[in-house]
Amino acid sequence: MSVKHLNQRQLADRWDLSEATLERWRSEGIGPVFLKLQGQVRYRIEDIEAFEVDSLRKSTSEREVSGGAA
Repeated sequence: MSVKHLNQRQLADRWDLSEATLERWRSEGIGPVFLKLQGQVRYRIEDIEAFEVDSLRKSTSEREVSGGAA
C-alpha cells in the first residue's frame, strides 16, 4: 500500500488557501492531522480526504463539528 503525502504548498493549492492559513490552522489545532519529519510538514491524502468528508455540510445553518473547516 502506497501512502501519498502533500506538502503545505500542495494542500494550499488544492483548497485555494494561503500557506499562512494552513500554518495558523496547525497552531490552533484546526485542519487535518499532519506529519512533521525533519522540519518538513506533510499531510497524508487519507487524512485530507477524511477532513474534507467531515467538513461537508448541506446548509449554512448546520452546526460545525469539531475540527471542521467552515
